[in-house]
Amino acid sequence: MPWDTTDYPSSLKNLDEPVRNKAIDIANAMIDEGYKEGRAIPIATDQAKEWYENASEKEINQVKKMSDEDLRSRGGDQQSSRPELMDKGEHVIPHEDGWAVKAEDAKKASNVYDNKQDAIDRAKEIAKNKQTQVIIHNKDGSVKDTLNE
Repeated sequence: MPWDTTDYPSSLKNLDEPVRNKAIDIANAMIDEGYKEGRAIPIATDQAKEWYENASEKEINQVKKMSDEDLRSRGGDQQSSRPELMDKGEHVIPHEDGWAVKAEDAKKASNVYDNKQDAIDRAKEIAKNKQTQVIIHNKDGSVKDTLNE
């Protein structure tokens, strides 16, 4: 059964409205594609948070205005949910502020850390949820290691 603004997993209740709506939209799309609920919910939550960090004011307002019917029918803009990143590995790359975690082909990093190990730990967590791999880079950008999560 698809979720909407009145019926959604309790783990989404503390999210801000646009993040929650986007997570519902992404999770419904994933369920339609055959993902199990237990896997779809954490992935959708992470992706919705990342989307929110990169979304324009206009995109956020569009998601806020999504009706229950839009959410149940996957009527939201799937392009901005970036479902294509669900099967992409997580890269730990050098960043001007330390070390970044960034999904392959993503426009922006999802997280930035001072410490490389913190970035690796976060990348492992995301990759485990997505059942993908972690690609760890050296300071010069070359690949140091690949971990399958």
